Parts: sequence; C-alpha cells; structure tokens
Amino acid sequence: MSDVPAPEATAFPRPWIFIRGVPAMKFLPPEGPPEIAFAGRSNVGKSSLINALVGQKALARTSNTPGRTQELNYFVPDGYSGDAGDLPPVALVDMPGYGYAQAPKDLVDNWTKLVFDYLRGRVTLKRVYLLIDARHGIKTIDGEVMDLLDKAAVSYQLVLTKTDKIKPPAVTKLLAETLEKIRKRPAAFPAVIATSSEKGAGLDDLRAAIMTAAADK
Repeated sequence: MSDVPAPEATAFPRPWIFIRGVPAMKFLPPEGPPEIAFAGRSNVGKSSLINALVGQKALARTSNTPGRTQELNYFVPDGYSGDAGDLPPVALVDMPGYGYAQAPKDLVDNWTKLVFDYLRGRVTLKRVYLLIDARHGIKTIDGEVMDLLDKAAVSYQLVLTKTDKIKPPAVTKLLAETLEKIRKRPAAFPAVIATSSEKGAGLDDLRAAIMTAAADK
C-alpha cells in the first residue's frame, strides 16, 4: 500500500460529533464507515490529540485523572444520516487507555478484553494509531500491546505525542530510534508521526495519513 495520499483522500472533514460510547461488544454500532482507532497508555494525551485533530476543544473528554475513558468512544463527521449510501467517510474510535495501575483489577481486565475483542473482530477497522509519549518513548507495556497487534494482524502506526516537551534534536533522535524498534514488527506501518497537540505540529500529516488509511481498500 502506498503512503502517498490521493488528493481526494486528504480532505479531513469538519465538524465532528460523538455518537456512542461502547462498554461491551454487543453495543458496537453496525459495521459501516471505515474505522480508525487510537490507543495508548493512560495520560499519553489521546483525548487532547483527537480534539486537536478535529479542531474542537471538547469532543473527546480530557481529564487530569488517567483512565477516565472506559469505553470505546465513537466520533463521526456531522451531516451524514448513517443510512446505506449516506455513511460518513470515516469514524474515529477513542479506545480506553492502558497501563493505569491504580484502577481495580477487574475493571482493567474488562477494558483489556473489550479493546482486544474489538481489535480482533472488527472488519471495518482500517488502522490503529498507537500513541507514544515523546518524553518517555516506547515502554514495556507499549511493546506488549504491539505484540498483541502483531498477533492479531491489525495494521498500526506509531504517533509520538507531546513533542513540544522535548528539544527538536531529541525529537529527531527519538523518531529514528522508534523506527528502528518497529522495523521487524509485521503489522507496524513503517513510518512514525511526531505530533504536538499544543503547538499543532504534525497534525496535518496525521490527518492525511488517517484519510489515506480510511480510503484503502
């Protein structure tokens, strides 16, 4: 698959709306538009990145309390009926953050089961964007998630968040190190996107990548 986006694939729609929170697989919406999911450790800046991507301050809920997102939260562009022939061009799915040790174990287990049942069984899922905090790089638990994505043969791409918190030479070094770490992973897309929700860096690249992935047949 080419990483060069077709011109018609790069138009990122606006505005977006929240349509559904999914606490269990039986509550998933019918399979329709291509889905793009966002995963990452709690407090990686996932909600902030989604809000920055769509240019809306409060679409995805942000919180100072890690682990607040406990469902699969679905967002779609406004103005589509959802009927056959009038489906949105893409749906964004905010997945529960992982690695929040303070949550009760049964709650963590439920989140984990929901996320990976979704990853394994959703035909319309086109790609997972796995968010990595630029201040910390890939942690052991991120590697474990990549192992599961590889095993499930789910295409995923790494996105560095909060790059404004480190110096530009460190971003360049981290990009190279991250690329090397995923080089032999079978389901990893061979490119890493560096972003800053606060400064807007990398957002256009990520929007174009999302629309290209969504358009891929």
